[in-house]
Amino acid sequence: MSPFFPFASVHDALWSLFARGPVGLAAQFFLDPQTTVADTTAKERLQMKPQRVTHEPPSFFGDTSNDQFRTGAAPVRQFAREAGGPQPQWLSSRFEHDGITQYFKIYVPGGYDGQPLPMIVMLHGAQQDPDDFAAGTQMNAAAQAQGYIVVYPEQSEIANPLRCWNWFRPADRGLKSGETAMVAALTREVMAMYNVDDARVYVAGMSAGGAMAVNLAVMYPDLYAAAAIHSGVAFGVADEPLSALCAMNDGLGQVRLPETFFDGEHPRAVPLIVFHGDADDIVHPRNCDQISAMRRLLVGTPGDTRPPRPIQVENLENVENGHAYTRHVFHDHKGVLIGEQWLVHGLGHAWSGGHPGGSHTDVRGPHATQEIVRFFGQFALDQPLR
Repeated sequence: MSPFFPFASVHDALWSLFARGPVGLAAQFFLDPQTTVADTTAKERLQMKPQRVTHEPPSFFGDTSNDQFRTGAAPVRQFAREAGGPQPQWLSSRFEHDGITQYFKIYVPGGYDGQPLPMIVMLHGAQQDPDDFAAGTQMNAAAQAQGYIVVYPEQSEIANPLRCWNWFRPADRGLKSGETAMVAALTREVMAMYNVDDARVYVAGMSAGGAMAVNLAVMYPDLYAAAAIHSGVAFGVADEPLSALCAMNDGLGQVRLPETFFDGEHPRAVPLIVFHGDADDIVHPRNCDQISAMRRLLVGTPGDTRPPRPIQVENLENVENGHAYTRHVFHDHKGVLIGEQWLVHGLGHAWSGGHPGGSHTDVRGPHATQEIVRFFGQFALDQPLR
């Protein structure tokens, strides 16, 4: 690097972060795909013609060794009418949006026979895929027990070599184009193919997927009844990889909502349940407070980024087979539940109470999946929130 280059030291320091240590791993969440060439295999994968629907053996989380998902599958319309019957289904498919092929998997619980069911959209983290995320969270088991359809969009290596959702780019968090719009369009597509209860559609994500879930909750409050964010970041705290890395490292990025939020009537504020480990060295725990504070802006208090005052605080320090945690429960001035915040003591960058069959999990509780499904069950779009 030339000593005359004015940002030489910054450049070298940044690339050293990418190269080593926990921060280097964190940088993978924010690598700009436009500066990296994806591998040939990934390019060829998106060009392959659809082959068939994958009807895998009934499983609550799928087989992470199954590569059929990545070699093409029939559109959702071809398997929607086949998904009924007593056995659970773990299916692969693809979706076309703005000329781009989006692969995804879908879990249909056993016993589904066309009755209206709620649905959860699950967004994986960096270097994960739907099979891995389903295995680690065990969300399909919870969906089977509670009667949910679950959709797992897959981020491609073309969009990001590390399969990270590009949550930080302004072009990917808008209403009409980009990745946030694509996930919303996929949500509506599956709702149309199955008899999904459109008042009970939810979104959840981990890490970069958690940040994308925040984008969806902010931009599509009339589509998602509630959202869950595990180890994520707030809306608008970054616009490109370096600012994203900084916001993730220190949790001090500035929350910036779209300007339209302060022009006249405020949109509905989506209830949030937020999980974070206080030993997370990838995404700073302060980001958990930022997400909770973000809701003040959503309900129309410009400039007030203080965390909302909890009505109920639960501290459990001695938990059998689990981490201690502090749980804050938030209600509005009318006493209506608006959110929960779980700070898990000793948890790193991992899904709390997850299954070792998936990456980035910690088997010790509290069990985020169970708590997320419980939280979702309290909300529907036809219920008043404020």
